[in-house]
Amino acid sequence: MTLGSAAGRRLSTARMLMSQTQGSKMKKQRESQCTQKTISLLSPLGTIQVSGCENGVHTIQILMDVAPAERSSGAPLSCVVNDSPAETSPELQRCVEWLQAYFSEPQTAGSLPLPAFHHPALQGDAFTSRVLQVLLKDVKFGDTVSYKRLAEMAGNPRAARAVGGAMRRNPIPLLVPCHRVISSSGQSGPYMSGKGDHLKQWLLTHERQRGEG
Repeated sequence: MTLGSAAGRRLSTARMLMSQTQGSKMKKQRESQCTQKTISLLSPLGTIQVSGCENGVHTIQILMDVAPAERSSGAPLSCVVNDSPAETSPELQRCVEWLQAYFSEPQTAGSLPLPAFHHPALQGDAFTSRVLQVLLKDVKFGDTVSYKRLAEMAGNPRAARAVGGAMRRNPIPLLVPCHRVISSSGQSGPYMSGKGDHLKQWLLTHERQRGEG
């Protein structure tokens, strides 16, 4: 290898890194320029806040402000809008309709269109994005998958720990069902960094019971 070719490769690498950095900055700038609105729902898990812009949903937050609702056999579960701006985007409205169906008529949720997502964690080809997209597409209502198996499905069998990190960074829980990812031993594993383990158990039971119904 000549000095000239080595220098050329270093220059090419530097340009590629600069391009990636600029692309990342532009993405963050576009994200910060979004005008987000938030809809608040009263659900069986307590208050859920859905935030997004015209381009799609940014985040879903489960506030854990009350204990999860107790179930009575066959009784419908409600999920109602508690607070909403005067005007919301079609994508936010689509997300609200999906959540309402998930709790009240879960057998119909799978046939509803999902909203667009507009959060960096769900864009591009980074491992976190790949894992979340595979989870969304391939792990259906009532099913579960281990961290190890999800790593294999996302193309990196040795990345079970990284899958756990991706679950912690999931900005859109429920729609991107990180509650369906469990340990290889069959234990449910942590949810919302361990603070929402009881919610994970509730969701898995909800899906199992409603799926049987």
